[in-house]
Amino acid sequence: MEIRNIAIIAHVDHGKTTLTDALLRQTGAAEEGVSMDSNALELERGITIYSKNAAVSYKDTKINIVDTPGHADFGSEVERVLRSIDSVLLVVDAQEGPMPQTRFVLKKSLELGLKPIVVINKIDKPAADPHKCEEQVLELFLELGATDEQADFPVVYTIGKQGIAKLKLSDDTPAGADLTPLLDTILERVPAAASKEALALPARAQPFNLAYDNFLGRLAIARVYDGVLKSGDSVFVKGANGETRNGKLTKLFTFHGLKRVDAASADAGDIVMVAGLPDIFIGETIATNADVDALPSIHVDDPTITLNFLVNSSPFSGREGTYVTSRQIRDRLERELEVNVGLRVDFSEGDTFKVSGRGELHIAILLENMRREGYEVQVSQPQVIFREENGKKLEPYEEVVIDTPSEYQGPIIERLGTRKFIIKDMKVHENQVRLIFEGPTRGLLGYRNQFVLDTKGEGIISSRTIGFRDHAGEIKKKQVGSMISMVSGKALGYALWNLQERGVLYIGPGSEVYEGQVMGNTSKGEEMTVNPSKGKQLTNMRSKSSDDAIQLVPPFELTIERGLEVMAEDEYLEITPKSVRLRKQQLTDIDRTRARRQ
Repeated sequence: MEIRNIAIIAHVDHGKTTLTDALLRQTGAAEEGVSMDSNALELERGITIYSKNAAVSYKDTKINIVDTPGHADFGSEVERVLRSIDSVLLVVDAQEGPMPQTRFVLKKSLELGLKPIVVINKIDKPAADPHKCEEQVLELFLELGATDEQADFPVVYTIGKQGIAKLKLSDDTPAGADLTPLLDTILERVPAAASKEALALPARAQPFNLAYDNFLGRLAIARVYDGVLKSGDSVFVKGANGETRNGKLTKLFTFHGLKRVDAASADAGDIVMVAGLPDIFIGETIATNADVDALPSIHVDDPTITLNFLVNSSPFSGREGTYVTSRQIRDRLERELEVNVGLRVDFSEGDTFKVSGRGELHIAILLENMRREGYEVQVSQPQVIFREENGKKLEPYEEVVIDTPSEYQGPIIERLGTRKFIIKDMKVHENQVRLIFEGPTRGLLGYRNQFVLDTKGEGIISSRTIGFRDHAGEIKKKQVGSMISMVSGKALGYALWNLQERGVLYIGPGSEVYEGQVMGNTSKGEEMTVNPSKGKQLTNMRSKSSDDAIQLVPPFELTIERGLEVMAEDEYLEITPKSVRLRKQQLTDIDRTRARRQ
């Protein structure tokens, strides 16, 4: 059976997963209602976080499909996957056209010499313009230095939701139309995964992803490049540093649909999952012969932000969580490192773990997973990672693309300008405007919330890291101050009613608070200690004003991402299975004054 290996790449929300799900259903590899996004967080947020494997059979050919995330924070997932496949389906929304992440994933695949198939999706949208979208994609190919062969890409037009594909826009859509034109294009344009000569060589495979199983331990998802890999093989694992160690494959799985299937052997070109190598890592070479050369190692981009994970030390610690000690947090982070390749953790500072990742979302997903598993943890404010090169201080920069109704462009340009962002391009289409900026990652930390307010929720913002550049100097962000509770107890509606004029509250009436908890922000920008449990003075006198009805504004609910954005440098974000709270590092006024003096 011939094998074809493809990855599906696209910007967030351009329809990769929906298209993959339709392919699986139409080839009989999955039932109705089964989706590639299986993780609870992925289903809630509607985004892909982890790359996943599936396989379908079509015309006696096995097509291995890898669905990749679209968010820049999970870029390390995409880079590894692209090394293990032979072509990519570049999915682009017919209305939005190429977006920052389209650019990022396409650049990576062109550099590896892959020849993409362009899928223009969502052609049924009211504002879709497939012709214009195709032109923009071609411009992007040429701008990214595509070769003539790569720029001569086939185009398939699809409606992923309905599972329909066609090769010409002018073609009518007959009854019973499906994705056959796309599958035929894959067979025609994607090279076979392995030649007959490769089958005769000693077996060589390279892991591009890791998984974990409670019974089998660490699993490696690998592509077999040469020969035939068998279950029970004694193998040699060659590391990036040239060292070789021995191992044995205890189990071998191949993919059918979304399921992993026990297999006795796998031929060159196939994508497999192997068990039995507890210390295997991405990019190493698994070989049955010690004399074969190692495959080129896989490089993953470095993290851009860092923050500290600590044991929760608030007065409410241990109330909701099951795992609260530093040893339990350390074990959990060590397990995370087994599968989360973009993450780095420094364990050298005792009970404080320095965690570095690719962005706020990358870290927030880890924290969300931990709290759902019953962990309590507190984290410090995210900081950007700086570098020194030739005596110069460098910091990570990002390209930001914003789509917004044109009446909101003024405040956006003004705010990003104060955060050291420079506008690079501006395109107006009817009453919509697309703005492209470049600036330091530091300036983007804590901006997304403000962006939602500035555009009344109608704007779309996306970004990608574009490398390290010269330090941009001091960045002035509009600072709101903290409203800090001076007492422990229950918050009363009457007290909150008086406080809501001074800023935005994070808590509602009846919430339990402790001394030093940040219960809101002050719009003037100074810190303010308040008493949220102060009740109304009761007297025997009746007066018109004292009996006014209390009207409370709904509180601004803290999520992990919002907390990471609004927290100040001297604060911790306390994360437990049921609550997200903001607190001062020093809980009492005296301690805070002492810390400021020092």
